[in-house]
Amino acid sequence: MKKVNKIAPKETVAEKVTVKTQKEATPNKLFYGDNLEVLRKYIKDESVDLCYIDPPFNSKRNYNQIYNRVGKEDKAQAQAFIDTWTWDAMADKGYEEIMNNYNGLFTAQTISLISGLKNVLGQDTLLAYLISITLRVVEIHRVLKPTGSFYLHCDPTASHYIKLVLDAIFCANRKGEYLSDIVWRRTTAHGNAKQGSKKFEINFDTIFFYSKSDNYTFNTAYEPFKQEQIDQQYNKFDEQGRRYRLVTPTAAKGGGDTSYEFHGVKPPKGRFWAYSKENMEKFNEEEKLYFSNTGQPYIKYYLDERPGVAVMSFWDDIKPMSPTSKERLGYPTQKPEALLERIIKASSNAGDVVLDAYCGCGTTVAVAERLHRKWIGIDITYQSISLILKRLEERIGKTTLANIELNGVPQDMKSAIALANKTDDRTRKEFEKWCVLTYSNNRAMINEQKGGDKGIDGIGFIQERDKNTDVQPRKIIFSVKSDVALHPSYIRDLKGTMEREEAVMGVFISLYDTTKGMKEEAHKAGTYKNNLFNIEFPKLTVVNVQEILDGARLITPRVEVVKKAEYKGKENKSQITMEGFADNTEGNDQQAISFKG
Repeated sequence: MKKVNKIAPKETVAEKVTVKTQKEATPNKLFYGDNLEVLRKYIKDESVDLCYIDPPFNSKRNYNQIYNRVGKEDKAQAQAFIDTWTWDAMADKGYEEIMNNYNGLFTAQTISLISGLKNVLGQDTLLAYLISITLRVVEIHRVLKPTGSFYLHCDPTASHYIKLVLDAIFCANRKGEYLSDIVWRRTTAHGNAKQGSKKFEINFDTIFFYSKSDNYTFNTAYEPFKQEQIDQQYNKFDEQGRRYRLVTPTAAKGGGDTSYEFHGVKPPKGRFWAYSKENMEKFNEEEKLYFSNTGQPYIKYYLDERPGVAVMSFWDDIKPMSPTSKERLGYPTQKPEALLERIIKASSNAGDVVLDAYCGCGTTVAVAERLHRKWIGIDITYQSISLILKRLEERIGKTTLANIELNGVPQDMKSAIALANKTDDRTRKEFEKWCVLTYSNNRAMINEQKGGDKGIDGIGFIQERDKNTDVQPRKIIFSVKSDVALHPSYIRDLKGTMEREEAVMGVFISLYDTTKGMKEEAHKAGTYKNNLFNIEFPKLTVVNVQEILDGARLITPRVEVVKKAEYKGKENKSQITMEGFADNTEGNDQQAISFKG
């Protein structure tokens, strides 16, 4: 029997207290690392109520490019895709794990499907992608509770293959159910017809909805009536002027005593009463019945008592992220909070555990937090982890961070060295990101170039006045090195980069302790005087990872015009703020810069 609530219930005071108690007992969890490894090592069987994932898959690549059959299309874009999903040692290992039924989690249909797809697709980019998805969704199926639900968000490029994978995992020889293909209109653009496009442009994403069994949580979502519906359907008025419509209380199939006589009439031939006689009498007592000239009753459905129209599988009422959206964080695949709010409300209740294994900029965890759900987030890039922490702090409050168990982030030199020495191409810049973002209190921008970064691993900004007394940003350059052997030439190179980029300050971060010569070279750079605050700072700062682990942070003034996203229904207007960040130097009364990213 399906666990269905017609309308999502409002929280009572007791429920809020229960949720608060649960929060204090069980922290939310944010994992930095490969989601496959995290799922296998740290997420327990049947511990999650709802999982939503939006795996990385570039919508701009067309079907031919995915197959690596590049014709006249943009070869640079195709190569970017191949860099992300290519047949390599990891794909080989994943394929073998599926064929050998790793941990006994794969159904016979899953094994046969992937084997057959290899014959059709070959060892190509698309199969590498599908293997990656298969490995992770099997683990997600394991961690879902028997009452759990699963949503996978993708574009139409390979959705037909992905659905085969999901069917093989959830439905084959198991109690799981395929429930819906949700179509979300993700763009309001009018296509490229004027540019000569010769196809029907795609303007939607697909969200697959599955359950682990036929007993799952589902709270019906409603959208408001359109005025046209109101005028056409709720076109009758009672003595008080309330709008209503008439609905027959009969059904095509009966159950129990549904052919009784009611006020002298029976249901029309071939029909049955849809309600018991007791309920029909109750409708009559409440004056919710209308009797026609033939004596047939009809139920009055009052507009002001209806929750709205039940949401169907085509979602065009949730608008995509616009360039001017107050929610926008600058994350390329960011989804609107309204989208995740609908999913989380529909398939979970307060206190339930929500998992996002590709949490990106943290929309799922932010909405789950706001809706009083417990949550688990996983992402392979520290940039995402940093953005999530900053988002939760700014939009919900610093106290939220105290209830997060942060896993995978370096806590000591051993883990920092391990991160610096990762050979996986997907994480080759993660050490640099962690250094820059941690030392800058998550305020810097990361240089995403994989090669030829010109010695710049991150950029921050400090504000000062120009000749016209206007406040303008000036650059701060970050350079990170994990070399064991360090030399003063690194500092001289950073000085040259600062001059070329017209940066007023530079920060050199090393995995190991810097030499005396490097520190002397940095001291020779002198100081930079900020004319906005009339404070002098070292032009070049040298810091090592152990100092960062001990709490060292960039300490400079911060003045910022803040326009935070609208949250909890309250709009934060632009304001000038000063905010301090503690460091490991006693008596330091300077304050921390806000980096614009």
